[in-house]
Order: sequence, then structure tokens, then C-alpha cells
Amino acid sequence: MENRTKIERISLIAIIVAIVSVPTYTVIRTYSQNETETANKAHYVGRETCIECHMNEYNEWLGSDHDKAMDHANDSTVLGDFNNKSIEYNGMTHRFYKRDGRFFVETDGESGQLEEFEIKYTFGYYPLQQYLVEFDKGRLQTLPLTWNSKDSVWYHMADEIYKDEMIESDNWLHWTNQAQNWNGMCADCHSTNLVKGYDVETDSYHTTWSEIDVSCEACHGPASEHLKWAAKAEYARSDNDNYGLVVQTSGIDNKQYVDLCVRCHTRRGSISDFEHSPDIYNHTIPNLPTGENYHIDGQILSEDYVYGSFTQSKMYMRDVKCNDCHNVHSTKRLFEDNRLCTQCHRADDYDTYNHHFHKGYGEDGEAVIADDGVKFEVGDGTRCINCHMPAQFYMGVDYRNDHSIRIPRPDLTKEIGTPNACNQCHADKSTDWAIKYVNKWHGEGRPSQYGTVFKEAQSGSQEGFDGLVHIYNDEVYPEIVRAIAIQMLGSNYQSKAKNILIEALHSFNGHIRFNALQNLMVDDQKSLNAVFDLLNDQTKAIRIECASKLSGLPKDQIPAKYKKSLDKAKKEYLEALKYSADFPTGKFNLANYYYNNQEIDKAEKFYKKALEQDNKLHTIKINLALLYNSKGEPKKAELLLKDYLKHMPEDGNTMFTYALFLSEQKRYDESMTWLLKASKYSPNNPRIFYNIAMMYDFRNNMKDAETYLQKAVEINPADISYYMGMLNLYIKYQQTDKTKNTAKEILEKFPNIPDKEHIEAILKQ
Repeated sequence: MENRTKIERISLIAIIVAIVSVPTYTVIRTYSQNETETANKAHYVGRETCIECHMNEYNEWLGSDHDKAMDHANDSTVLGDFNNKSIEYNGMTHRFYKRDGRFFVETDGESGQLEEFEIKYTFGYYPLQQYLVEFDKGRLQTLPLTWNSKDSVWYHMADEIYKDEMIESDNWLHWTNQAQNWNGMCADCHSTNLVKGYDVETDSYHTTWSEIDVSCEACHGPASEHLKWAAKAEYARSDNDNYGLVVQTSGIDNKQYVDLCVRCHTRRGSISDFEHSPDIYNHTIPNLPTGENYHIDGQILSEDYVYGSFTQSKMYMRDVKCNDCHNVHSTKRLFEDNRLCTQCHRADDYDTYNHHFHKGYGEDGEAVIADDGVKFEVGDGTRCINCHMPAQFYMGVDYRNDHSIRIPRPDLTKEIGTPNACNQCHADKSTDWAIKYVNKWHGEGRPSQYGTVFKEAQSGSQEGFDGLVHIYNDEVYPEIVRAIAIQMLGSNYQSKAKNILIEALHSFNGHIRFNALQNLMVDDQKSLNAVFDLLNDQTKAIRIECASKLSGLPKDQIPAKYKKSLDKAKKEYLEALKYSADFPTGKFNLANYYYNNQEIDKAEKFYKKALEQDNKLHTIKINLALLYNSKGEPKKAELLLKDYLKHMPEDGNTMFTYALFLSEQKRYDESMTWLLKASKYSPNNPRIFYNIAMMYDFRNNMKDAETYLQKAVEINPADISYYMGMLNLYIKYQQTDKTKNTAKEILEKFPNIPDKEHIEAILKQ
């Protein structure tokens, strides 16, 4: 049987902090001395100071999405109809009305009953406008009652986003709970110089901003030093201080340019309030274009905010920047027709029937209804973006284009199940129909696409492994796609890919580098040394991830030369955990940190707080159960484990944990029942089969013990402990031939085994 320490080591679960997932450099561009001094001295001065010299840019910005990102609620900013209107949802009538010049809604509050709330702020304006309500502890919450400013009607956001779920007041997704909290979810992208101001001890906010919307200094940085520069005579201005601005926005390459926008235009996690740094991983960790938000080939599945799509595109690889297509001050496209693309692509090649094969505007034909209900008129098929940047609805009415800018691939729809623009538009046609026409127009050959490799890699096959290695090593692929390859190598091929992951820690690219570290399992001296060597890294996210991986390491295993660096990194890690602890996953990770540092009371406190905030985050119950078990409170531990399994009845690995717990309590028959059940739900976990074998051995059942040990060996033939278990079993039951055969096999497979002399002696007997 496994001992308790082993149980905890195996089972302690860490959800990745809202410090979220992804990337950075070994040698990074850092601030020059002048930049550092400017950043330290500069402060925010407001957009009014910019108007005198930058009137054109100011006028373009005025009325833009950035200008209207957030505002105080008044007659000039509120678009919704508050003239005693109502809508039905969840069996309730939700009302909108005004009183004394103020705006109110009547909707279900924290109690689940209808209550009155005053609208304090507007949030966005087109094609939808949301509204914010003040709560205690400095919270602002986002109402689901949303104004469709395109069609001038009210709708309930849950009707569009959670169509198959009724969102009650105790649900984490209810508008009064943390999932719809403005301070932590929305604020830093809708206001300038946002300071979240979360206090982990009081679980409260004191959130501040210098300007309520996304103003000049949100992108250009605090401008006080720029004003001083502008006030100087021309001959007195320095030529190398970027006009006194903190952020450089001209004379930079497309990576630097796109990275200026990353903090808001990507799904990501944050490790601190935003800081104007040339390395995005000092404050933000963007999600890779994979997982639940993307299709396997990188197309968007849910909101991605552009960055994850655009950085995998050929346009990005060929130095295209945001401002090549958008006016960055008005946020609008430079052109609404194909001139947007023919800035670079020859119109006589691409803006022709022989390229797009669709009828033009004014020609005879019939409109088509796409799979999302959008009507495309005759001629719309000639627009570049409709084929290469297909759009879909988010938040009910927000129709956004996929910025991965790819060619339609119905062949991939057939091969790996991903969507394609042809069938999205021609929803009444088959995939084979689309393939036939694409082959007719463009021939049958198609370039390889990384989605096929990623799909294969999910199976864990050798072909998938080889494909991932090829993508990682081939610099023709976008860096963010190569980072996905590294991520999948770590998650699906850890033992095979160990050296590749360690090598990738020295990549110049942030996405690759961070993901290599995050997905590296620290289970030998080589990987441990690799993490130690990054403790003094220039990038905060790397240092924090190192601290996370080393947080449970016993002090006597930390070399003296790394102790100060580790202490410093752990302080940064703790700060980042506290920054994210307004969310239940953040509290969970903070609790794990305290648990690993033997601060048991603090760990218990934050496990409980996380569960209070989201009672459906059942994983927390496992860790809290292990904590109670370590405190000698087995009854509390068992209640939590049983409650978890009630909600997650197919989690074989937690069944295994529960079985080990029962064995500790000497309830062996119950333990065996759960072990056997666990083996059915987690058939690839060799430790389960090993423990079943040990249980049968405990019952003096050599035959079944042998059977289950053989299964453990089959699942993981690289683990010597299973062979040694088999050897000890045969010695115990005096199976001479099997003993010698097993001893011989051990020596052949593991020639450097520490007990080699003992094994050789068995063979000589």
C-alpha cells in the first residue's frame, strides 16, 4: 500500500492560476536606462493634454469603441430603453425604468428574488451595451440584461450564452457572482491606468482608474515626460528618448506592435496590474489557440479577442501589423471592401472571378442563409473576408471575424471535423460538395495543416509525437503554433519529450519558452536543475512558474546558491496568487501554496473560501480532504471525498485516492471495492493496478496479484517498481523459475539498477 505522504504527492491538484496559460524569451529586449528612468518618473496626465498637438488623432478616437468602452450612466451615455420596458426570463419579469433622472432595473439578485438595482455605469455601446451595478466590498457586477443597440431590443445574456442551462442565483455564472464581476473580469481592458485594488484578507476591492475609458495613455503610457519633451525648444529635444514616451509605437516590428495590444485583445491571465513593459510576460500570460476556445486547427470556437488567431496567420508571419488594416485611433477598418486586402495582394490576381468563383453584386442569383442564420446576398461571396475570415456571433449579437486569415479547407472538415467557410455559408450543402468545387477550381493538392498533427497527437501515437517535434523544430510555422506543439509534447509525451522541453527553455520566443517550463514535469535532477537555473530570469512569469514548480520541494533539497533567488521568486509568486485570489481558482491555488509551505490553517481557510465562492468547483474537495487527513481528521476527509465522487462519479483517479484513504483506515474490503472500480474508470493508471496486486498479495492470492502486476507492467514498462513488485511476489511464493526469469528481465531492461548485486545473487541461487 502507498503511505499517506505518497497519496498527497500523487493526488494534490493544482489548477493553473488565473495566472493562466502561456510563453517568453531567454534573451529579451529590456528597457534601456533612459526608458527605465522615464517609466519610473512618468505619471498619467489625461487626454486633454494631448488635444493641442494631436487634434486629428483625438477626433478619430472620439466616439470610438475605446472612447465608449465604459462611462457613467446618464441620458447621453445610456442607449437602452428604460421607459418602463420588461422582458421575461427564468419565470420572472425583469423591468427597466427611470426615477428622478436615474436608471433602474428590477431583476433577480443574490437572494434569487426580484430586487431593485440602480445602473451606475455603461459598458460598451455597439452592437450591444451592458450595465454595471454597485455591490458591497467595492464590487461592480455586470447585468445580464443587455441592450441590443443594433436592433434596439432588450435581451438576457444567459439566453444566448447558456442556452442549455438555467442560471440560478447560487450558480457561479449568475450575474451577482464572481464570473460576472467587473473588477476582476473586465476592468483592466475598459479603463486607463486601472488598479484592481483587491485585498485578499477582506475579500474586497478598491479599484481605481485615471480615465474611465480606454484613452490615449492606455496605449502610449503615462505622458507627463512627453509633455516636458514637447515643451522644450526643438534643438533641446533628445533624439533617443522616444519623445519622452514610455511606450514606443512607431519604428517597431510587427511583433512589438501586436504585443502592445495583447493585454486586452487576447484571452489571458494576469499576474499583476498592467505595466508598460516590452515583455508581455511581466504582467500577462496569453492563452494559446488551443483547448476549449479553439478548434483543433486553430479556428476560433469561442471568444478569442483576436491575438491568438492573428499570431498564427500568414499575415502575421509576413510582418503585417494591426494598423495595416485598422485605424488604431478610430478602431475602424481602413476600408470596408476588398481594398483592405488589395493594399498588398494584386487586385488583378485575387479580386477576380477566377480566384473567388462567386457572382458579383447585381448579378442574377439567390441569397444564401449561413449556418448561423446570417443572410448573404449575391455578391457577398466576392468579399475576401467572407471566405478567409469567416465570422460568428458572440454575446448573442456581436459578429466577429476570425483573424487567422486562412483558406477554406473542407477537406479538413472531412478529416478532422473542423469547420470551413464554404459550408458555413452554404449550410444546405455537404462537405463533399464543397470539396468537389475546391478541387475543381484549385486542383486536388493541399498543403499540410498543423491541425492534423494535433489531432493525431491526442491519441499519443508515435506519428503524433514525430509530427509535434517537426512542428516545433520548423521555424516556418508561427511561433504560437510551435508553442502548442511544445505544450502537447509536455502533456501527451512527457517522458519522450523531456530533453526537448528542457532545450526549449532557452528559446528566444516567449510562447515557446513559457509553455516548455509550464509543461515540464520536474521528476529528476536534470529537470530540477533546469528550473533552478531560471530562478533569476528577467521575466516575471518565468520566475513565478519556477517558484510554483519548486513550492513543495523540501528545504534540504535546495542548493545554497539558489535559496535567495527562490525566496525572491516565491514572494513574487505569492503576490501573483493574492492578485488572482478574488476568483475561486485563485483562492484554491493560494491554498495550495500555503499547504505546500506547511501553513495548514491558512490553506484550510482559502480552500473553504474558494468552495463558498463556487460550490461547483468540486476539485477543491479533494485537496481539502487530503488536508484534513493530514491533520488527523479522517471523518471530515471522507465526507469530502464521498461528496466529490457523488458529483464526479467517473473520476477513477479520485476513486483511487479514496481507496488509499480507506486502506489507511484499515477498511481493506471497502478499499478493494473502490480500487477495482477505479481500474475500470482509469485503465491507464498503473498505480491502481499495482495497489490491487498488493491487496491480493495481502490476501495471499498470488494468482490475481500476478495478473494485476502484469497489467501495471504493460501500461508502464519503463517503471522498475512494477518489475520489482513482481520479483518480490515470486520470491514470497517460492516461484523459482519465474523469480529467475524476472530477475534476468530486470537486469536486461535496467542495467544500472542500484540493487544490481542483489538481483545477480538471485540468479546465482
